[in-house]
Amino acid sequence: MAPTFARIAAAIDPSSSVSVSVQLRGALEYGIATGEIAPLARLPSVRQLAAKLGLSPVTVSTVYAALQERGQIEGRIGSGTFVTDRGRAAMAGAGQLAAFERKIAELIATGRDLGLSPQDVAYRVSLAPRTTSHPLRILVVGTFRDATAAYAEDLLPHLGDCDIAIPWIVGETAPLPRADLLFCPRTLTAEAQRNFPDTPMADMVLIPNETTRIALAALPPEAEVTAVSYFDDFLSVLKAGIGRFAPHVGHITALPRDAPDLAAKLEQCSILIHSTGAGYLRDRLRPDQTAIEYRHTPDIHTVRTELLPLIDRMRVRAGTKETTNEDK
Repeated sequence: MAPTFARIAAAIDPSSSVSVSVQLRGALEYGIATGEIAPLARLPSVRQLAAKLGLSPVTVSTVYAALQERGQIEGRIGSGTFVTDRGRAAMAGAGQLAAFERKIAELIATGRDLGLSPQDVAYRVSLAPRTTSHPLRILVVGTFRDATAAYAEDLLPHLGDCDIAIPWIVGETAPLPRADLLFCPRTLTAEAQRNFPDTPMADMVLIPNETTRIALAALPPEAEVTAVSYFDDFLSVLKAGIGRFAPHVGHITALPRDAPDLAAKLEQCSILIHSTGAGYLRDRLRPDQTAIEYRHTPDIHTVRTELLPLIDRMRVRAGTKETTNEDK
């Protein structure tokens, strides 16, 4: 079994008040959303994962079915179960690039008919008037207001000067804002599509931010850590993430925010690590206890390789459409 799935398996806690099926679904879903489980990656078979976790194959099969219904994974007869392909937009971009190359070849051929060399054509292209930049309104989708605003702020330096990143919280009752593109975690795709059915969407891959990673790496080995998740299905992900960035810490207790023994665990711990949304627990700590928020940020590598090329293609299409309308 791949290290990623072994880590997920190790984070599943059968003794937790959160059902194992919810923990497993959350671990797989967030693993896909953060890119730790890559697009097109093959998942362990139902029997393999069930044996590893000591679960009934029916339980694992039910989790896989739920993820498949959400569009996170797909079954292929005779091949297995795979993460759905986030690369389709890139494939579409490759087709557009090929079409662009054909237009260049046609332009050079036309220039040759007029007695112009390729160098002459290139020179004239360099002198052609530039089309105006088309600013785009990018809606950054999230669950919590402060965190989503931080996602938008982290994204802004990578956008064009005229582009706007607008944080939007799922479930908001205010009028829906106008948007050219949705930038959305895969866990929120279904709700975003319901609200913006005709708006293009790009996947937001989330990773723990630098502040979180540094804080976890600096934990003392003897720390008594209590980890609290706002959402039940994020519990195993939170525990696995702490184990990944703080492997030197020997004792970690992970529990949901509504666990009956939460008060006792908070009293006993020296370090509280809470997911975004559970920051109110800080008010229950003593001065000698430390709190760390496990906060995410958009993965900049994915922003550069997937989001920005998509924005460029949309900008070109917007410019082409405007030029066509002016010529009518």
